Amino acid sequence: MSPSAGGATTTDASLTNPPVESRTRALASMYATLMRTSVIEQFQYRAAAYFYMIGMVVEPVIYLVVWSTIARSQGGSVEGFTPGTFAAYYIVWMLVRNVNIVFTPFGWEWRIKEGNFAGQLLKPVHPIHYDLGYFAGSKLVVIVLWLPIAGALSLAFHPSLYPTLLQGVVFFFAIWGAYLIRSLVLWALGLITFWTTRVSAIYEAYFLAELLLSGRLVPMQLMPEWAQNLSWAFPFRWTFAFPITALTGPITERELLEGLCMQAVWIAVGTLLVALVWKRAVARFSSVGG
Repeated sequence: MSPSAGGATTTDASLTNPPVESRTRALASMYATLMRTSVIEQFQYRAAAYFYMIGMVVEPVIYLVVWSTIARSQGGSVEGFTPGTFAAYYIVWMLVRNVNIVFTPFGWEWRIKEGNFAGQLLKPVHPIHYDLGYFAGSKLVVIVLWLPIAGALSLAFHPSLYPTLLQGVVFFFAIWGAYLIRSLVLWALGLITFWTTRVSAIYEAYFLAELLLSGRLVPMQLMPEWAQNLSWAFPFRWTFAFPITALTGPITERELLEGLCMQAVWIAVGTLLVALVWKRAVARFSSVGG
């Protein structure tokens, strides 16, 4: 408090409204702590995490074997994809798939029923930061665990993977962009739980659309042209197909730039969705709770 010219006391604005730089440093420190905590927890249960990762091998290996067999039966390739390029696609697919695992919208009902959400409202920052930081830390462990699995799969399937330096740099940003997009969109989707608990059909429809239009089942280049065009209007392509293709190719420099721009657009859309839905969800939660 400081005396004013007229003798009255005024509140120091820096105490009630800390500068943006201070808030940014505090938020960065919080993220670092959450990520560090997540890494420690994941390594404490590394056996369970590793078995989970091994379980995740089954899906891409099935796709890989099926498409490699089809390629060989058609003279060695399908629309330019050889068994080697399919191997590269699905080995990188495995990493992208695991990085894209975020807090599921199905978990929101549990959060509300167990009172977990009410406690989060008492914290000084938006609850989404805790999910973003914690799950981001777990991805660092995922990358470490993926490396030996990728090595073993490479010995078995001989991927054709020859990325340029630019592709490697874009892939680094694209895979984290994919994580951020999927986190934001699924967080916003999960907030529907504040209006109704009968949301399973909505979530399942979303995940079905994601499965078909993301490049998860099959590379987008092998999808019908109408599906490829439609995928531009949804976030799915930018969370799966783009980061994978950014590293494995074939992709041009222009397509790499377009992909990063589309990711930036969807990060902005996801942020806006969370902001809009969050206000109404909290208002409804307070009203029902009261």
